[in-house]
Order: sequence, then structure tokens, then C-alpha cells
Amino acid sequence: MNITITARHFEASDNLKEYAADSVDKLNQFFDRIISCDIVLRPSSDINNPQKVEMIVKVPKKVLKVTESSETYEKAISEAVDVLSRQLKRYKQKLNPNH
Repeated sequence: MNITITARHFEASDNLKEYAADSVDKLNQFFDRIISCDIVLRPSSDINNPQKVEMIVKVPKKVLKVTESSETYEKAISEAVDVLSRQLKRYKQKLNPNH
């Protein structure tokens, strides 16, 4: 899987980038044919949840997109990965309805 991490309007730390990449790597256990994942980190105008994460996952014949906001980037990444794991499970079931 090809992972791209973009930080808009700030400089992401190496730890944050590593956390994002490791979190997204875990999605392979739900669906092993993920082509790529683009992660966009950016500040949000929401006072309660100032950190925003957008993940765009490309799988064969489909693009899954999730946007999550939270008080920290790590928490937003974690929430986005949870949502994506559910979407990938659903997508996999549609591909293989017999399993």
C-alpha cells in the first residue's frame, strides 16, 4: 500500500507521521488489496475539535473517504481508521457475499 501524508498549514512531526502510517497499515488486516491511502492533516476552525484528518483510501473500483475532527491529530487518526475499517469490511463483504 502506498501511503501519502500531507500536513496543511503546519509542519507535522516525524512521530505524528509515523503514528499515521502505522495506524493506516493496520487496515491491511481488514482488506489486503488497498492500493493507496492519502492522509491530509490540517487545522480546523472548530474550537472544540481543532485538528482535522482526512483519509482517502483507494481500493479496486472504489474510493473510500473519511474526515474526522478531534482535539488531537492522534485521536482523529484513530477515529478515521476505525471508520475506514468498518467501510473496508463492508466493501469486502459486497465483493465476496458467500464468505
